[in-house]
Amino acid sequence: MERKGVCMKIGIYGGTFNPPHLGHLEAARTAVKVLELDKLILIPAAVPPHKALPEGTPEGPPRLAMTERMADALSMPKVAEVSRMELDREGKSYTADTLRAIRAQYPDAQLWLLMGTDMFLTLHLWHDPEVITQLAGICAFGRTEQDGEEPQREFLSQKYQAQIVTITLPGLVDVSSTRLRELLARGEGQEYLLPQVYGYILMNRLYGTHADLKRLELPELRACSYSMIRAKRVPHVMGVEEEAVRLVAAAVRRGRVGIADPGRPMGSFLFLGPTGVGK
Repeated sequence: MERKGVCMKIGIYGGTFNPPHLGHLEAARTAVKVLELDKLILIPAAVPPHKALPEGTPEGPPRLAMTERMADALSMPKVAEVSRMELDREGKSYTADTLRAIRAQYPDAQLWLLMGTDMFLTLHLWHDPEVITQLAGICAFGRTEQDGEEPQREFLSQKYQAQIVTITLPGLVDVSSTRLRELLARGEGQEYLLPQVYGYILMNRLYGTHADLKRLELPELRACSYSMIRAKRVPHVMGVEEEAVRLVAAAVRRGRVGIADPGRPMGSFLFLGPTGVGK
């Protein structure tokens, strides 16, 4: 919501989000805080102009769904939103076209384009860089101060009169999307992802994952369950799980407890008690 007497500040964070990981999440959260954004728009690209989508990349809808889960995990329902404008637009996903569309929708807002340092260092090579820098300020973030960052800042400021803010995030997740996709294909890499995003990947068998959804380990089962609910419900689900464990433990201490055994015929039970397991 626009603050009285102050123009709305809108952050635009685009990318392939292939997949969205914890680095994207932390960068988005920090940008909202540092720039004091009123709105953050996450925009998955359909056809990125600067690189071809790698083989095996999910179509737009799955990447949109994963980005929506990341936005939900920010826990900023009045600030963060996901737009499918580039997925719906034909042709390459030019940032200049996206900014024009957002400017038309919010003519009086202050726009900030968010990007990583690697993108910032090549911004002058993008399609219509003069339009981009005219329509929006540039916010670049990275893990460390880059050697080429200051010369690029000076170049863009002088040539395009660009307004630039740089944010250093020393603890930013150190993994590229390419590396993460390779890890996922080997059954690894979940530590770089939100559980709900990882669960969505498993349930839809993206990035070469082949999880047996009927025989998941507990962490994978949790991730899949979290992918189907809103982030604000996760603490409740975790609480229910912990309470169930507590009740079973208490029952075991009091005596023998019967539980269904999936490895035995229907109607068979294992009995848990102070002395161990029996039929």
